[in-house]
Amino acid sequence: MPGFPPSVTIDRPKSGQGGGGEHPPGYGGGGDNGPGDGSPDYGRRLYRARLGLLLGLISISILFVTVTTVFFLMRHGAPVFDYRTNSYIREWVEVNLPVRLLLFNTFVLLLSSVTIEMARRAVAREMALAPIRSLPGIAIDTDRGVPWLAITVVLGMIFLGGQWMAWENLRAHGFHISTRTPTPFFYILTGAHAVHLVGGLIVLLYAGISSLLHRPIEQRRIVVEIATWYWHFMGILWVYIFALLQFGR
Repeated sequence: MPGFPPSVTIDRPKSGQGGGGEHPPGYGGGGDNGPGDGSPDYGRRLYRARLGLLLGLISISILFVTVTTVFFLMRHGAPVFDYRTNSYIREWVEVNLPVRLLLFNTFVLLLSSVTIEMARRAVAREMALAPIRSLPGIAIDTDRGVPWLAITVVLGMIFLGGQWMAWENLRAHGFHISTRTPTPFFYILTGAHAVHLVGGLIVLLYAGISSLLHRPIEQRRIVVEIATWYWHFMGILWVYIFALLQFGR
């Protein structure tokens, strides 16, 4: 009676390179903690960073909505009694904004949104090509390309300089922060926006330094990703502020 042959155990190859190679590093570029995302907690870190950004943007929005509400309440408020003239006067005075300068500032800030988006895409591409670059016999051009982050920082500083010129223009025409409304709102809104923009510049400088120090690509991508969406929000917020000051006065 024929018998069955003894069982044979077959070892699985260790990798896809004929069983004797090694897997390439598991980092690259999905962004959802899937294959090719580098450190195992990359997806969680990116999620926490995005959540923190969302909460920060909500708080900033509440601040500017509150100031806007006060702006319109005072805009349509009742006249007040002036004891010096024994008559009712309106606290609201017309302010001649340096429109051309503010339009130039707007163009610079919107252009910086384009450059930082290019920086975000460049970092995403670098992360996607990282596993391929680690394979033996594969050569990928290591040209750094256009320094989009540096260009964005320069444009941001030009915008802040333009804002300072706008403030000086108002003061030269007698519109100080102590002047009757709506002058204080111009300084409050544009000043608060400038402070938050400086925060974005600090993050961009940190991202640039991380790149020069050759920090892990996952860390650099998270920083650039968050900074990019924050910067886009600053651009949209400035368009809103400019429209409010120009057409709401």
